[in-house]
Parts: sequence; structure tokens; C-alpha cells
Amino acid sequence: MFVKIATTEKELEDAYFIRKKVFVEEQNVPVEIEIDEFENEATHFVLYDGNKPIGAGRVRQLGDTLKVERICVLDTYRHKGCGKLIMDKAEEVARDKAIKKLKLNAQSHAERFYQKLGYETVSDVFMEAGIPHVTMIKNIS
Repeated sequence: MFVKIATTEKELEDAYFIRKKVFVEEQNVPVEIEIDEFENEATHFVLYDGNKPIGAGRVRQLGDTLKVERICVLDTYRHKGCGKLIMDKAEEVARDKAIKKLKLNAQSHAERFYQKLGYETVSDVFMEAGIPHVTMIKNIS
């Protein structure tokens, strides 16, 4: 398995395909919320198993912070280290940009996953797309 920054139309379509499978079909997030006005400014990732897309995510630079968004993995590949591969790539992008702070809004059920990666919860629970979330940050060197 490997994570690739989406640089072609096909790779971007792969990222959207995974996001729609997980967020729209599985979690019932409206597609008009899932695909938003920030798509063109984001750096998109696709996790592949061979040539099969199985995970995705994106990051956006907000000043001195890299915001990690839309991290998702197909259900049959969860709990196998796939999410960590995507998150490692996000940190690699942050280091390449000399950014030392990452931020994300985690679905509450995924909070422990991000805590294990060194993220700290910095908010109370709030609702986003009808799903409970918390804001989390991580400082890297």
C-alpha cells in the first residue's frame, strides 16, 4: 500500500470516489457538503492497494497551520494501519512546507485514533454534517 498526492485527473477522481463511498453513502453526508468550495486549493491524497484506491484525504494551509480534512478509508481496510499511512503523508507535506502545527476536526468515534498519533483534543464536541466532532491539534518538529 502507498499514499500518493493526487496530481492527475484520475487520481483526483479516485479521491472523490473514496470520499463519496465513505462520507456520502456510508455516513449519509450530503454530497453538496462533502464536495466543497475548498477542493481546488487543497492538496489531495489517495491511498492505493496496488492500483485500487482504498483511502483518501486532503490538507489545506491556513496561515501557519496545515488543516487535515476528509480522512477516510474503505470499511474493509479499516484497522489495518491505512489511516496512519494517510496521516503520515499529511505530516510529510507539513514538514515540506515548514509547517509545525496540524489541525483537524475529528469525528468523535475517531478521536482515539488521532490521539494515538499525537493529536490533542482542544474543543468540546460539536456537530458537523449531523455527526459529532472535536477539534484536535498536533505540533511537529
